[in-house]
Amino acid sequence: MQPSLSAALSSASPITILAPSNDAFTKFLATAGGMSASKDSGMVAGLLEYHVLNGSFPSTAFTTEEQFVPTLLTNASFTNVTGGQVVAGMLSGKTVEIMSGLKEISKVTTADVMFTGGVIHIIDTVLTVPLPPSTSALDSSLTALAGGLEKTNLVSAVDFLKDVTIFAPSNAAFQAIGSATTALSTTQLSSILEYHVINGTVGYSTLLSTGLANETFPTLMGTEVAVEAVNKKVFVDAAMVTITDIIVANGVMHVIDNVLNPANSTATPNPAASTQAVVFAGASSVSQVPFTSGVSATTTAPSASTMTAGAERAYGTMGVAALLGMGVIAGAF
Repeated sequence: MQPSLSAALSSASPITILAPSNDAFTKFLATAGGMSASKDSGMVAGLLEYHVLNGSFPSTAFTTEEQFVPTLLTNASFTNVTGGQVVAGMLSGKTVEIMSGLKEISKVTTADVMFTGGVIHIIDTVLTVPLPPSTSALDSSLTALAGGLEKTNLVSAVDFLKDVTIFAPSNAAFQAIGSATTALSTTQLSSILEYHVINGTVGYSTLLSTGLANETFPTLMGTEVAVEAVNKKVFVDAAMVTITDIIVANGVMHVIDNVLNPANSTATPNPAASTQAVVFAGASSVSQVPFTSGVSATTTAPSASTMTAGAERAYGTMGVAALLGMGVIAGAF
């Protein structure tokens, strides 16, 4: 076992281990590059730590509402979230599901294997360690946002922030204001993108719809953005959240249906509308998605109600040896 993980397991009690099944191990052993990536001991340790929840969470602890639970993954090489990177646990029918990075879903196939230090749940797939926002945007087909971050040299600035909430306009949202984007200077585009980042608060959907609803929050740009919950929908200024809780390395990202405009920050939503009206005066839609020249998505965007099957990713395939180690941990109790 990795020394850092051994120390973490010794100091954290009780704990919950999410142990991938033998079938899950086999699938990862069959992925290209899996074994070579697993030779990086730091990556192995990070992946292992992400499979251990800080606290005892038997299956009865989960409900149909998402619950965000901190893991033992606190290594700054992988995460920049106060209290440790999280997974989301929820009950779907009679099955506990665990959501990790990129909204990947792992199902608990055998629950509540008790041991002196806590509880073990066997899961059917390996968890995906959350990726930085710029990479998560690409992997979620939010190519306009990813391209905009590259164009403005904001990738590092956003990826290395601590405790962020990012409101990510969909490609369709950028297309809807496409005519206005051609006239934007780099400085103007930077300000617009920075206005989509709440710095210092990780606003998971459970907080935005309750405890953080109907408040304003400082953005990376320096001005404030308004969050409002109406009839179980969450709005940010005049944009509606359409996909929630893409867990990223330094917080969480929500997809919205409109591009926010810091020059029109008083714009309010129309909760009755299925899509919010654009807030850039005179803007019209274009067929080409802005800022995507030379930018390609790496997988399919997650939908509002279903989770995508995972493509092979560095964080996913790197942990074959780690997963075998997790099996040893599970088998020891």
